[in-house]
Amino acid sequence: MPKITYIDAAGNSRIVEAVIGSTVMEVAVHNSIPGILAECGGACACATCHVYIEEEWVDIVGPPEPMEEDMLDFALDVRSNSRLSCQIRVREELDGLVVQTPLKQA
Repeated sequence: MPKITYIDAAGNSRIVEAVIGSTVMEVAVHNSIPGILAECGGACACATCHVYIEEEWVDIVGPPEPMEEDMLDFALDVRSNSRLSCQIRVREELDGLVVQTPLKQA
């Protein structure tokens, strides 16, 4: 199973195993990762699962779809490596993925 590292705004990290086909948000919620609220449950209808993708993973994860880009307008402190974790499907290529949660969700 792929492993994902979640780093919170204070710099604390947790490595968890992820089921292929789940989303980075679902993995976070299932493992009680702080900083990912996921208020809409993964419907891409809020921006409370906003994460920063570590730079070396940006191309592997891929760019956001237009709907996700629109929702990112509601996130706080959006950066070039911002993504909504509900829109990132776990696949084998993401083994070792590192994401950071922002200081505050929208």
